[in-house]
Amino acid sequence: MTDIEKVRAELARYDHALAEFSAREKKDGTIELVISLKSNPLGLHTYYAPIHPRDIATSQFAWNFQRYLYDCLHDYLVEMFLRTPQSRD
Repeated sequence: MTDIEKVRAELARYDHALAEFSAREKKDGTIELVISLKSNPLGLHTYYAPIHPRDIATSQFAWNFQRYLYDCLHDYLVEMFLRTPQSRD
């Protein structure tokens, strides 16, 4: 099984009410996790996160990937803030 097939097979185990998950292989052969919203009326950006080949090759891939997916989803949602106390007006 190739790296992209392994990542896609793992992603197939997840279904989210708001987010859509996929993976793509870049021209240089690296794999990216892609997170976007299922319905995106505001035109918000898509989130891309690299997945290192050594992380895919590990025997703990499923567990490590779940943590990485959750961390990326958290980061993506935080990036959607329009204003925070640290914002400069």
